[in-house]
Amino acid sequence: MAQKFGGKYSPGGATEHAAEAPRNPFEGKRRSRAGGRTNLLFFAPIPLAIRAFTMEPVGMAANLTAFGILVLAAWLTREGILAQEAYDARKVARKPAIPRKMFASALTGAGLALAGFAGSGSLLNALIFGVLGAGLHSFAFGLDPLTDKNVEGVDRHQSDRVARAVGEAEANLKRMSAAVARVNDRALTARVERFQASARRMFRTVEDDPRDLTAARKYLGIYLQGASDAAVKFADLYTTTRNSAAKGEFEALLDDLEANFDARTEALLLDNKADLDVEIDVLRERLQREGLARSQ
Repeated sequence: MAQKFGGKYSPGGATEHAAEAPRNPFEGKRRSRAGGRTNLLFFAPIPLAIRAFTMEPVGMAANLTAFGILVLAAWLTREGILAQEAYDARKVARKPAIPRKMFASALTGAGLALAGFAGSGSLLNALIFGVLGAGLHSFAFGLDPLTDKNVEGVDRHQSDRVARAVGEAEANLKRMSAAVARVNDRALTARVERFQASARRMFRTVEDDPRDLTAARKYLGIYLQGASDAAVKFADLYTTTRNSAAKGEFEALLDDLEANFDARTEALLLDNKADLDVEIDVLRERLQREGLARSQ
């Protein structure tokens, strides 16, 4: 069916008095690095699997073991990159519990050492392959974050609470995305991403001032858990029945959630500004008492 073309300056299009355009769901996002070179790591060990079936049993076992170790290293590399991207995206974050990329470097060295020994029978060759493999992997993909990232002036307990709450909220958003992806509806996926952009705006606000966590805890916990559960139930129903009424109700729920998240985020920002104004007034009064205020 033909669709009418329109835009901001087309007849009947948006005017200067129209509502604000929807927030871009990709605002503030960066392209993931968990692809390209990382995917090549899964294909690089394939020659070992092929060569294994041309050798005697001991050589075959060694090559297949090396193949498995290198595939595991590739998987750990990808997971480590994803964990670091999540760490970099947050202002308050705990270091990854498992240094995946560092383990991947060690496994890459071990896999290449085993493959080198199986091919030549030389321990020196195995050692060279292992050291070079581990070193080049670390150089190419870097190390895992080794320290927690906290807001200056915020104690460890508060930053841990914020990191835990945001981590659980992100898990609910991820579950929500996975559920809606099963529906295979690009417009609905974009609508969910727009709501998630609003939710993440609240996350960043709480990370900027962890004192806001108390006011936002219900949104980061109960509301996002409910949204995630609703997305799963909707996907289960819609993939089997294609019920348009259910889709409309789910979209209406997203509208309500986004409006409420935006309103709460704005309220948190206004509270933060009020706190700043109070601090500025107190400082001015102190300067005046000490005779250091600028003359008018």
